[in-house]
Amino acid sequence: MNQTRTFLLFALLAVAYFLFLAWEKDYAPPPTPVASTATAGMPSADAGVPGAIPAAAASGSVPAPTIAGDTAAAAPAAAQLITIDTDVLKLAVDTRGGSLVHADLLAYPQAPRTHKAPNPPPTVLLSSDDAHYAVAQNGLVSSSDNAPADQPNHQALFHAEKTAYTLADGQDELKVDLTWQDAAGLKVTKTYTFKRGSYVIGVSQRIDNGTAATWQGNAYQQLLRVEPPKAGSWLSNYTNPETRSFQGAAWYTGEKFEKLPFKNFAEPKDQLNASIKGGWAAMLKLYFVTAWIPPADQTEHYVTQTLNPDSAHPRYLIRTVGPTLSVAPGQSVTSQSRLYVGPNVQGTLDAIAPGLDLTIDYGMFKIIAVPMHWVLSQFHAITKNWGVAIILLVLLIKGLSWKLTAMQYRSSARMRKLQPRVQALKERYGDDKQKMQMAMMELYKKEKVNPMGGCLPVLITLPVFYGLFFVLEYSLELRHAPFLWIPDLSAPDPFYILPVIYALVMLGTQWLNPVAAGMDPTQAKMMKVMPLLFTVMFAFFPAGLCLYYAVNGIVGLGQQWWITHHVDREDAAKPQAA
Repeated sequence: MNQTRTFLLFALLAVAYFLFLAWEKDYAPPPTPVASTATAGMPSADAGVPGAIPAAAASGSVPAPTIAGDTAAAAPAAAQLITIDTDVLKLAVDTRGGSLVHADLLAYPQAPRTHKAPNPPPTVLLSSDDAHYAVAQNGLVSSSDNAPADQPNHQALFHAEKTAYTLADGQDELKVDLTWQDAAGLKVTKTYTFKRGSYVIGVSQRIDNGTAATWQGNAYQQLLRVEPPKAGSWLSNYTNPETRSFQGAAWYTGEKFEKLPFKNFAEPKDQLNASIKGGWAAMLKLYFVTAWIPPADQTEHYVTQTLNPDSAHPRYLIRTVGPTLSVAPGQSVTSQSRLYVGPNVQGTLDAIAPGLDLTIDYGMFKIIAVPMHWVLSQFHAITKNWGVAIILLVLLIKGLSWKLTAMQYRSSARMRKLQPRVQALKERYGDDKQKMQMAMMELYKKEKVNPMGGCLPVLITLPVFYGLFFVLEYSLELRHAPFLWIPDLSAPDPFYILPVIYALVMLGTQWLNPVAAGMDPTQAKMMKVMPLLFTVMFAFFPAGLCLYYAVNGIVGLGQQWWITHHVDREDAAKPQAA
């Protein structure tokens, strides 16, 4: 089988797949609006009575406290914003609830650095802007039947001593305290702890009970986010890796990593409502993650909800609720958790929490993508450039598959020399395709040529194609990685040089593999337009992937030319030896 024809088939399937993803994002029917996604046993977003504990709806479901104030529109205006600056984060905390409402990742700019824009703005991971809303909230809710309306939840008004905090030079740790107290004497101190060089934020809620009665309640943490606005046309979505990537919530059960895309939040069968020990809850964005990480030895109740589903910007929520806390009069109890607001750096997240590395989700190609990323990382450690690392990866794979591809090219060269005889068979048998096929098989057998010799390398190449695609698409290290004229290997080549080079390589391959005599005319025409098709297709693919295939094609073309030339010399020498 001709290699390019087989690869064309798989390439068309790949294009169809990515076009379908882009079409689905633009034109798929929206989920059916629901008044509330809360169910029995799940914290209700719209309940007006804080502190009620609904009965479990089904066997195995665990009751969780109702948390008021989750509607997205009725929250009071922010009392005050506190700014917090560390060496890696620039944050804003709203004293209304002590919620984290803004986060800039200082080491990760939104765009590649160029001569014209040497200091692009940092990536924004959390924001209170309606169109890009993403916040991290936490609080306490009483489980008492006669709990007062004033609760230290994410709508309560906290107080801070200062409006700005900075991790000073030489300072390794920064603590920010926010306090709340009711008229009866219940006091809550919420403390955020930041450490130098870390994206992990320690969060504690200390309850000092100055009342005459025992306080009982639950600590909770939650993430809210809206679906990111679309880039515009279907073509913009198709070429934008962020819109192609997963958007939604994710969690870890202690054993299994699970995801829930925004479009499925309204589906009752997909909603999360479970007790989990040793897990975490997250919102995922391409290259970055925000995750609440409860204590590993603590069982928490996890739920998902949709808030204000009929609004222009519905808010999607994932929440964890801790076990019941009991604080006697005059006593204190502290609830602990951690919040990760940072990049998806492979090989580092599992040290923060088990399973957190799974947020870099390569899907079904993980078995190929993970070792490929490791090899690329080793080459990058040597060369200090991801483009050069990709070239070395090409040479490594070509070296490992040299004998296999040599067999393919030798078979192709033999097939090429048999074309005049195949054409003669076609003229002899005319439209009798069955006899022609039998005669061709006999010819191949006699000349010891395997027409299927080109299939196996292509079947091996296809998983590598997809594996490398996801490595380039989801690996943060290649984001904004420059190479020669390319500012970002994870984005398309801005000057389309690599797609054109690959098209020229394909033309050279076609020259060494002229159209088979028995090929259908339609197939023959398709073969002629293949270079143009691949130029268009690769123009929208990550430049790193185009670099891989351009170099792979150049090396392969050189190998094929050498083997074809060697076969021609062997055949020319046979009569002399006779």
